[in-house]
Amino acid sequence: MIQFNSIQLSDKKVIDDCLAENTFRACDFCFTNLFAWQSKFRTSFAIIQQTLFIRYQDPEGQLCYMMPIGKMPLEKSLSIIIEDARENNIPLVIKAITRRMWICIEKSMPDVFQYTHDVDNDEYIYLTERLISLSGKKLQPKRNHINRFKAEHPDWSYVPLITEIELQECSDMLDEWEDLNISKAEKTLRFDYIATKIMLQYFNELQLVGGAIRVNGKIVAFTIGERLTGDTFVTHVEKAFGEMNGAYPMINQQFAEHEAHSYLYVNREEDMGFEYLRQAKRSYYPDMMLEERILTLK
Repeated sequence: MIQFNSIQLSDKKVIDDCLAENTFRACDFCFTNLFAWQSKFRTSFAIIQQTLFIRYQDPEGQLCYMMPIGKMPLEKSLSIIIEDARENNIPLVIKAITRRMWICIEKSMPDVFQYTHDVDNDEYIYLTERLISLSGKKLQPKRNHINRFKAEHPDWSYVPLITEIELQECSDMLDEWEDLNISKAEKTLRFDYIATKIMLQYFNELQLVGGAIRVNGKIVAFTIGERLTGDTFVTHVEKAFGEMNGAYPMINQQFAEHEAHSYLYVNREEDMGFEYLRQAKRSYYPDMMLEERILTLK
């Protein structure tokens, strides 16, 4: 039986070491997400032979695993979690499996698993250049919103999140955003609030990057992200006052231009099944959908 432990901030280096050669572009393979979302998923980890094992609880209370990643041969690491599930008398469920992961698993252990599509957790990936330029007819509405924002707020400015003052301003803005939106939000947004607070509190320790839009000296939108793989940047958080027309497209475009321009892709994570998020992410016409699957034993 694997000895799983809760994830502490001090575990970042050992977990990052296991993820160092990760090329899957999946946002779950990222220390920040594993650490910041523990209040929702009760995430725990183990490291065996320089290989990361993750077990967590899904929203229905089901214990699930992620694909082990690291130095250990995949057949051996998968066999270990199969045995762990058996010893804990729980069904084996492996989530957050992308198509490339599935190919690797099938090659290592053919005809052992079956899968179903987990559509609410599909991830949206965009060419960074398109998020910056917003070129083409399909993205004309985004350019229109940005132009309107600039016209209505000529004193706007973009600022990178560097100092404690800026991080505190973002935290204050998040509280104000919650006050305006929580009455119509579902419970998951509370976990989103907690995760965002954690990212702001441990911003430097998590080695995150961020940016904000100021209007009349006040932060009205901010975003947080980081390197995910060698060619992919991941956006963890995006908050803006929705009543300000164009605030969301503005922070999206400016953040990509200033912080993600050296990466080929930006992963803007999943929509979690929320229709308003799905519409917002689809409105940017993703260049790639990272389909996620749930694996069980045949």
